Amino acid sequence: MRPPDFILAELQARGLLPEAQATAIAADEARRPFSLHYELRLLLYVGILLLSGGLGVLIYQHLDELGHGVVVAGIALLMLAAFGYAWHRRQPFTWAEAPRAGFLPDYSLLLGCLLFVTLETYLQVQYQLFGTRYGLAVVLPAVLFLLLAYRFDHRGVLAMGITALASWLGVTVQPVSAFAANDFFTSHLSVTAILLGLGLMLAGLASERLDRKAHFAFTYLSLGSNLLLIAATASLLDFTPQGGFSPWLLVPLILLVCAALVWYARRTHSYLFLLMGVGYGYVVVTYLLFRLLALAEDDSPYWLMIYYFPLSAAGVVWFLINLKKILRLR
Repeated sequence: MRPPDFILAELQARGLLPEAQATAIAADEARRPFSLHYELRLLLYVGILLLSGGLGVLIYQHLDELGHGVVVAGIALLMLAAFGYAWHRRQPFTWAEAPRAGFLPDYSLLLGCLLFVTLETYLQVQYQLFGTRYGLAVVLPAVLFLLLAYRFDHRGVLAMGITALASWLGVTVQPVSAFAANDFFTSHLSVTAILLGLGLMLAGLASERLDRKAHFAFTYLSLGSNLLLIAATASLLDFTPQGGFSPWLLVPLILLVCAALVWYARRTHSYLFLLMGVGYGYVVVTYLLFRLLALAEDDSPYWLMIYYFPLSAAGVVWFLINLKKILRLR
């Protein structure tokens, strides 16, 4: 982006801007304050992460001196203080986007959620609070975070709640044995991930359609479509004998979701959903091409691959150049 002084000089050189107006614009640009809004929010977010990590290291180093009771009490007091400040600065509940009370209450709520997970994990590891009921240990933060997200209108906490919900479903459907067998996507977890992703996408569309926290639709759709497409694509590319999902089911599903993402991206002018739809669609088209070539009796059709990748790369360049036209942006 060219600096304002260069633009003003160019406009004056073309005779499009009088000198008096150029002087006034230059003076206004010189006196205009520079916004540090996003920089401060980033520093606060990094500060919360560093505070959580630093406290964890400090407690670990001095655990013998402090004792478990003191650690639990300290984490609980910090968590209650964070939640209490967020509750004190809360806004009235509304199904529309609530006005911001400031960025400190938002980050205080986020800190309280992180401390809740820390406290729950500490109690489980040290005192076996939930025993072997691991699903209960995961579903509690999921329910709490989803309720807090809607009450405080916080999309970051909503994402944490959705992540915890996905973890709970994974623990419920098939516990650690799925990971020990290195058979994640060929197990029932793949079906669960696809169904959960579809449910999240429908929840996002419903929230937008019914005007119930419509601004949450982006979080629902982005997380849900990613979860669904990653699970379906990984299952599609699983060539092991135990792979139990038919490509005749997965290919139409992925292409349908990709088409829906492109449609939604064009309607909302979203770069993210457009890139997701085109990217996953490209993977499926490439997969279909390789499967068709594998049906050939000789290796002669493989010369097509010499042209496929350069042409597809050229298509990606064309896509990026015409991105605004695709999104109907001027």
